[in-house]
Amino acid sequence: MTAPTRRERLRTATVSEIKDGARRLLVTGGPQAISLRAIARDMGMTAPAIYRYFPSLDALVAALASDLYDELRQHIEAARDAAGDDPIRQLGAMARAFRNWSIRHPAEFTLAFGSGVPGVKIGKDDCVHKDHSGPLFSAVFMKPLLELWRRKPFPTPPAEILEQRLGASLAPLRHGYRDIPIQVAYVYLSGWTTLYGLVAMEITDNLRWAVTDPEALFETELAVILHRLTEQPTTGHADPH
Repeated sequence: MTAPTRRERLRTATVSEIKDGARRLLVTGGPQAISLRAIARDMGMTAPAIYRYFPSLDALVAALASDLYDELRQHIEAARDAAGDDPIRQLGAMARAFRNWSIRHPAEFTLAFGSGVPGVKIGKDDCVHKDHSGPLFSAVFMKPLLELWRRKPFPTPPAEILEQRLGASLAPLRHGYRDIPIQVAYVYLSGWTTLYGLVAMEITDNLRWAVTDPEALFETELAVILHRLTEQPTTGHADPH
């Protein structure tokens, strides 16, 4: 591989500096504080000069969101690797790592998973592509779940009911995981939406009316999910809600 030229190194450094500036604005003022003009002022550049590196604010915010997904994914992968080879222990460690990173970085969580910058589209339509940072993030959770299913299928609603109710709507997920059993897809989405929802409500302070310790509720729901994954399958499962 050819070493990058000096011009390329300078460009890479400038791109990183611009994204760092955007993140500082995000943390100190929220998503709405990110602007090319403010970043240029902080860097001692003119606003038009930034367009040589990012053609629009949308492109900059999309790049920052992608970096945040990658940062969170790497944090979760480190927790998975530290948990050993047991998929159940891995899933528990990864879920806790997701919550811990998110509550320590509420502004970054909001940009990556929430409303984002007003008036800015950050390419969520592209998330159906398997090399997008979003699917790469979800794949970290999917792998141990698929490994559990391979070792011993866990209890789920009947596949025929899931196909009838969800089959057509799971096209984006199945595009990235062509051979995924629908039972695994359902359990993955059910668990993810539960835990993500709890974290989002904790970050936005929307659980105060119900609990004094959101972590206790998160740990309870996580324990329920992991317990279900270790139960013996039985016949006559109830329909999914």
